[in-house]
Amino acid sequence: MLVQKLRLQRGWSQEQLADLSGLSVRTIQRIERGNAASAESLKALGAVFDIDFSELKEPDMSIGETPRVTPEEALALAHVRRVRGFYFHLMQYGVTIAFLCAVNLLTYRHYFWVGWVALGWGLGVLLHGLRAFEKMPFLNAEWEKREVERYLGRKL
Repeated sequence: MLVQKLRLQRGWSQEQLADLSGLSVRTIQRIERGNAASAESLKALGAVFDIDFSELKEPDMSIGETPRVTPEEALALAHVRRVRGFYFHLMQYGVTIAFLCAVNLLTYRHYFWVGWVALGWGLGVLLHGLRAFEKMPFLNAEWEKREVERYLGRKL
């Protein structure tokens, strides 16, 4: 999470950080998810961020050190990941439906079958957007809290 925070503070994408550090994008993604990184990877990232590589190691929670990413920052990062996933899903939808429309019009003009695909997948994209932007009128965080309180019979 610290690597992600440092990357976002500089306004870099994962691809840009990978290019600057000489690491693969996949390695950057694994490190940002909290997986252990090799000393060589941490040294490369430390050089890019101009800090000592030992500062990039995630703190050992058993020793009692505090994490460098606050809970609010972790929630914000998770929210941004959800929104990015939605935009990627929306882009896939648009490109694929455009391609299928072209195939439909070139092969079978009498029946617009791609409309059914667009409708079904479009509903999935809509639900994904509602979840990503936390606009679901049901099954959201407030609903979950109310249900837990109702089950416990007291306020949390």
